[in-house]
Amino acid sequence: MSVFYQILFRSALRHMDAETVHHLSFTALRAAAAVPGAAPVMHRFLGPREPELTVHAFGREFPGPLGLAAGFDKNGESPQGLAALGFGFVEIGTVTAHPQPGNPAPRLFRLVEDRAILNRMGFNNEGSALVAERLHHMEGSRPLLGVNIGKTKVTPEEEAPADYALSAHRLAEYADYMVVNVSSPNTPGLRDLQSVERLRPLLRSVREALAESGHADLPLLVKIAPDLADEDVDAVADLALSENLAGVIATNTTISREGLEAEAETVAELGPGGVSGAPLKERSLEVLRRLRERAGERLTLVAVGGIETADDAWDRIRAGATLVQGYTGLIYGGPLWPRRLHRGLAALVRSAGYRSVGDAVGADVDSTARRPADPVH
Repeated sequence: MSVFYQILFRSALRHMDAETVHHLSFTALRAAAAVPGAAPVMHRFLGPREPELTVHAFGREFPGPLGLAAGFDKNGESPQGLAALGFGFVEIGTVTAHPQPGNPAPRLFRLVEDRAILNRMGFNNEGSALVAERLHHMEGSRPLLGVNIGKTKVTPEEEAPADYALSAHRLAEYADYMVVNVSSPNTPGLRDLQSVERLRPLLRSVREALAESGHADLPLLVKIAPDLADEDVDAVADLALSENLAGVIATNTTISREGLEAEAETVAELGPGGVSGAPLKERSLEVLRRLRERAGERLTLVAVGGIETADDAWDRIRAGATLVQGYTGLIYGGPLWPRRLHRGLAALVRSAGYRSVGDAVGADVDSTARRPADPVH
């Protein structure tokens, strides 16, 4: 299937509009998952099943550390179908308080030479009220679900806390954890909310909304950009600790165009947007390491950005990530990619002598990190 997908991608998919391919593939997945009994069967064969992969985070037990990052299922249309591909959890969104169409198309592009994607989607989604209604009526077994919320484009910056709070109030009961996204480059002014003086009141507003909805203990995270200066990464870590956040997701897409294999003129013609995939690998790992060094085990870190292989995921885990996420890896790797990565990761855990992937978290950063026990046979 992997070879077939690569042939299909090279011969057909790469020549089609990227957003059109996304809609077609997601429609096909939703249709397959809607067949009675199909999703459980798919998950039985593709889901993480090695005992070494079980992860405990946010008071939950995750069957595997690899999840699907926000952006693929913006409206919570088929978390079960996506989990059935083998992801240990699914993060939906970004969802805004009010429906919005996003930026004009075309707005999603492949940089095949770089195994990357450039997007300027602009938080296109149906709004938190409709997404909450859909999740309320979702049938069948629900996967572990993260809900990623953002600011409505037309909402003024001074009203951003209330905007986020409205989505948090509507969606809290359906989430296993919630993410405040202040790091997309495609909503004007959004990244300014990463500054401590703007982020603190926003987070407190979301906290109040969660408490009012009866979900004061829901794990709350913030997602940050790779383009933050190192001292700003430290500041976000300190703020997350002071505001008792559950963790940080590192990182979102980058506005940098440095080091791309694609011709600069070609990339410039595509226009603005954030780049995801392989070019993000090094900086995302740097940010992750810095967060771990700053916060230690006091924050749960979720790594995303440039994760393509089991070795990439293993590097993130040893650098301090409890969970990892992918999106672009799925686009280039195909539907069996989550299963391949989880299987490879389990082999790396065993070969390193750890009994659980959780035992390796932070091993390359923490001076007091647990080392492998006796080899596991």
